[in-house]
Amino acid sequence: MQARIVSLYRHPVKGFTPERLEHADLAAGACFPCDRLYAVEDGPSGFDPAAPAHISKMKFTVLAKIPAVARALTAYDEKSGVLTARAEGRPDFAGDLRQASGRAGFEAWLADLLGDDAQGPLKVIEGPGAHRFMDSKSGYVSIVNLASVRDLSAKVGRDLDPLRFRANLYVEGWPAWAENDLTGQTLSLGAAKAAVLKPIVRCAATHVDPTSAERDVDLVKALFDHYGHMFCGIYLNVTQGGAVGEGDAVVAG
Repeated sequence: MQARIVSLYRHPVKGFTPERLEHADLAAGACFPCDRLYAVEDGPSGFDPAAPAHISKMKFTVLAKIPAVARALTAYDEKSGVLTARAEGRPDFAGDLRQASGRAGFEAWLADLLGDDAQGPLKVIEGPGAHRFMDSKSGYVSIVNLASVRDLSAKVGRDLDPLRFRANLYVEGWPAWAENDLTGQTLSLGAAKAAVLKPIVRCAATHVDPTSAERDVDLVKALFDHYGHMFCGIYLNVTQGGAVGEGDAVVAG
């Protein structure tokens, strides 16, 4: 069963704007490059940088908790560490997240944007070493099948932006929902290889339109009502590093 990569995305700050890439270099046992490097605590999360461990997404400013996060349009320059952010009716922000002053600046800008939607205090935290702020404890790279998104769109009667699902790789060529049967199989992705860990169980983050920042459809309920599951996408663990890019083949088996 073969597909091709249509697009690649990273999410440098957990919960914020996906950034499209033409290609990426995957490393064995590692997360997608520059993905979920930072997160913004909405009140103390209990995260200990000296002993980093998985923390629930609901401790952070994420769409599942605060839809208004989608109002912030962000971009990250990994060479300089500078995050830029803009939102309608707000001054633009730019600051180096590797510096305390830059983190404090973004915290203040975001607190003003979110207002009472955030519990606070807001605090930008960085994953030490190889730690990333992933939703899954063990799935480090994600794929969404665009045929499945189109099928779900038909069921709910509206076009769904695939970016609701915040995947790293979006693919064409598989039948709708065929990815749910790939658990335990090996995928070749460009020059890399990966083991399929499991389907991705979806949450209320998918209810938020990434353009309007409004909760406009209950996709978790729609998935269960129409298919008897709450899956959309699969988690992978990279077993052989290599380059992947737009147009590359994704082959199961």
